[in-house]
Amino acid sequence: MALKELEVKYAAIRSRAYKLTDGGGLHLFVQPNGSKLWRMKYRFAGKEKLLSFGKYPDVPLAAARTKRDEARACLAEGRDPGVVQAEEQQAAERTFEKVARDWHANRAGGLNAAHARRVISRMERDVFPAIGHRPLTEITVPEILDMIRKIEARGALDISRRANQCVSQVYRFAIANGWARENPTVHLIGALKPRPRVKHMARVPQQEVPDLVRAIAGYDGEDGSRRRDRTRDAMMFTLLTWARTGEVRGAVWSEIEDLDGRQPVWRVPGERMKKNREHLVPLSSQAVLILKRRREMTAVTAGGFVFPGDRQGSEMSENTMLYGCYRMGYRSRQTIHGFRALASTWANESQDYRSDWIELALAHVEDDTVRAAYNSAQHLGPRARMLQEWGDYVDACGRPGKDGSSSSGVDRNGISDVHERQLRCVERRGNLRLAQQGMEAGGNIIKFPGRSRCGEN
Repeated sequence: MALKELEVKYAAIRSRAYKLTDGGGLHLFVQPNGSKLWRMKYRFAGKEKLLSFGKYPDVPLAAARTKRDEARACLAEGRDPGVVQAEEQQAAERTFEKVARDWHANRAGGLNAAHARRVISRMERDVFPAIGHRPLTEITVPEILDMIRKIEARGALDISRRANQCVSQVYRFAIANGWARENPTVHLIGALKPRPRVKHMARVPQQEVPDLVRAIAGYDGEDGSRRRDRTRDAMMFTLLTWARTGEVRGAVWSEIEDLDGRQPVWRVPGERMKKNREHLVPLSSQAVLILKRRREMTAVTAGGFVFPGDRQGSEMSENTMLYGCYRMGYRSRQTIHGFRALASTWANESQDYRSDWIELALAHVEDDTVRAAYNSAQHLGPRARMLQEWGDYVDACGRPGKDGSSSSGVDRNGISDVHERQLRCVERRGNLRLAQQGMEAGGNIIKFPGRSRCGEN
């Protein structure tokens, strides 16, 4: 006989536990301590089993009957309602944040460490506070859109799209693991604000490169010769190698190979590269001169930074070179990352170099993953020639006119005189063997256009 709500509510407490039967296997289990639990007895595959539906009055009689009917429907379909209930419980405990962190851990090994940190930081800042606590399968499209709208409201349109991409990838990961059936972000197509126009890193026109080189060579924007020399050398080395700022800042001496030999190379390990792939940089004679200068002026250890920071054991500050550009008067006109664009433009406009040499020199990874898998050629020989000719071009840009003045009319402290005292490259297109000429006895001479600081440490 079916139970009534009042019977359930006022069920007597006895010294021993007992049951009040409702029908269809559902019963109320009344314990001596007064606790009342909804349970359902059923048989599946010849075995007697027991389901728990929760505690009364948290689960009222009507809700308990609904759960019983759902369980009986599962039995009619040949499914074990106990297994279904366990799966539903797991789904409720599988929040978006938990799955997102599993997704991130699964792919972090294939990402650049810095990029992996940026991804999870973006999720922690914008996504988790909004939907991280919600069960993955219960999050609705409007909830995701509301989260994105808040990011858009602060003008961070690029970040909003990246956040949406991350959410989409989390759902794709969940679907592959059987934790979700659909990806709600597919319904957001057309709902997001347009992608912001790409803002390229500031760079001067190509005809102003000579003035830029002379400005770097004559850099005197910091107090103390050590800091001035370090910033100037780091900027010039970045310009010569086409490297990213972070790659130069993190360069350590153990990455420099054959510096005094015939084929000097900078081997940047994959964990320090944007695409997590090792990058080889053939060093021009001008880049070698800078490294030899740094070697003379710093304590060299295998793990020591080529361009160390102000604190012992630290790398150069992230904005040191950029602020150097500002001090030279190039704020909003030239960034350090824009050096790469200057080099790329020079190489492409010369039409002497193949595009894949240029892309490899810029450490741009092949977009076609299948082609990239078969194309492992580094083209070190042609790239060495290209970078050497770029170095020669930069070197020539650092020389003033015959009257000793630059096109900007600014005295650059006798750049041509310093240039004449540099170590000279006598085999530019061959093995890049350096002839040790121009070394004055008893002093440390700057080996790239700049001011002579003989005997200065």
